Amino acid sequence: MPRILIVEDEQHLATGIKFNLELEAHEATVVADGTTAVARLTAGDLFDLVILDVMLPGVDGFEVARRARNAGNFTPILMLTAKGTPEDVVRGLEAGADDYLSKPFDLSVLLARVRGLLRRRDWARGGAESPTARIGQSEVDFRSFEVTSPGRTIHLTLLEAMLLKHLVQNAGRVVSKAELLEKVWNVSPESETRSVDNFIVRLRRYLETNPRAPKHLHTVRGAGYRLTLGD
Repeated sequence: MPRILIVEDEQHLATGIKFNLELEAHEATVVADGTTAVARLTAGDLFDLVILDVMLPGVDGFEVARRARNAGNFTPILMLTAKGTPEDVVRGLEAGADDYLSKPFDLSVLLARVRGLLRRRDWARGGAESPTARIGQSEVDFRSFEVTSPGRTIHLTLLEAMLLKHLVQNAGRVVSKAELLEKVWNVSPESETRSVDNFIVRLRRYLETNPRAPKHLHTVRGAGYRLTLGD
């Protein structure tokens, strides 16, 4: 039974979300402010998914996500925002969110997003299929979402793991930004956003000895990105 943390200060909305999640056989816990959410997410309390509102008393949702990630908690986050502008979406993704949903929303859409995030997490982990990949001096374990390089281990967020797995599965081929937006971000391929570029830069910091002169994760100008495995 997946455990889901709902961080929402609108009581009627939180109650409705909790009720519908429980109907779907999820265990749902509600907290009404950002400070309590940070405490839960940084104290080793284990959840399978977080539904996180942006506008919260105490600490806003962006800061909750940042603090959770900085504390080593990489639970998938579905961020709820009253503003659906590209700037807000990018800000949420950069803070550590894995998906977003603009208010107001239909509960059926929310439940579909929850199911989708849980499926994407399971796909990224991959079961017995391609559980690890070797990229230069780095070993990627998709079961634990960890990248191990000489002297350090980095934990990937769900979006980082999904992006890297898609590149690994298409190693040697140029993958377009439109394909990544559709397959990884689950948004329209025509979306205008620099999120893909920003995530590529982040992956280079994890994988490359010199991120400014990458040997494995290349940008192909005007076409997309190509990952080269091995040494």
